[in-house]
Amino acid sequence: MSAMAVVIVTGLSGGGKASILRALEDVGYEAVDNPPLTMLEEMVARSDHKLAVGVDARTRGFDAGDVLDTIARLGSNSERRIHLVYAWADDNTLLRRFTETRRRHPLAPQGVIADGIAAELALTGPLRARADLVVDTSGLPIASLRRLIERHFGAGVDPARLAVSLISFAYPKGLPREADLVFDARFLRNPHYDPILRSKTGLDADVGGYIEADGDFAKFFGCITELVDLVLPRFVQEGKKYATITIGCTGGRHRSVHLIEKLANHLSFRAVSCSADQAKPLGWRVFITHRELTRHGQADAVLMDRPVAQRGESDLDKSAQGLAVQA
Repeated sequence: MSAMAVVIVTGLSGGGKASILRALEDVGYEAVDNPPLTMLEEMVARSDHKLAVGVDARTRGFDAGDVLDTIARLGSNSERRIHLVYAWADDNTLLRRFTETRRRHPLAPQGVIADGIAAELALTGPLRARADLVVDTSGLPIASLRRLIERHFGAGVDPARLAVSLISFAYPKGLPREADLVFDARFLRNPHYDPILRSKTGLDADVGGYIEADGDFAKFFGCITELVDLVLPRFVQEGKKYATITIGCTGGRHRSVHLIEKLANHLSFRAVSCSADQAKPLGWRVFITHRELTRHGQADAVLMDRPVAQRGESDLDKSAQGLAVQA
């Protein structure tokens, strides 16, 4: 009998907790938002179904230490699998969301919203440090958020296997804050300066060929795979649930995209070959995100599971991409 999944969703006010709870409902969880903390253990004990619970600073007497103690007690039961998800957004996004909705910040009901955000960051900091999954909703369309939740908690997902997220990004747009490993590809030859390749992306074969013609490409990619092959099995041994590996370049369209695709191929091939030898699957699942391509609405760049040959989502609802994540 598989362990019952319990997802505790917390984070910053306006950070997207309600949207995550709704997405969990869509994949079969019973969702309860902001119950008294003292009732949480009893709710879990009485439930016979997958459960998602929202806990945040609105809770009377909220204390991050008490939340962590409760999670530890719940996790001591081998019949349950507890996940802690922390939702947040950057200060500018949070300020905009509160301004647009004209909501008061729960920690600054009569004061300055920025002060409330700062206070809540400090209050929930221990939860973010302990979280299994940290979700930055700053520039995340609601459709992408739903896919992210589905890939981690949807039907048929084995939560015991490490979920490996591979993300390409542009350095000028900021590092993905959830990154466990960051690689810099900006020293490689740049297709942006080739007028034929400039409008294409790292998903195109001729762009990949141009990048791999750099004399240092093979050595650089070999160093990446050697490190990743070392740390991922250790992550699995330590019981880590999520790992994020990122590669950045200047524009996030060519070099980083090609390297992420190539790394995904490597990890998928390694999982298949090792599973054949060991008669059991390796302890991870691979997903990719091309952050800058996604932000510009390119359908090929949406979150997708491997095997690599499976590419789809061409019917992506463009209008859904423009919807704001709701607090």
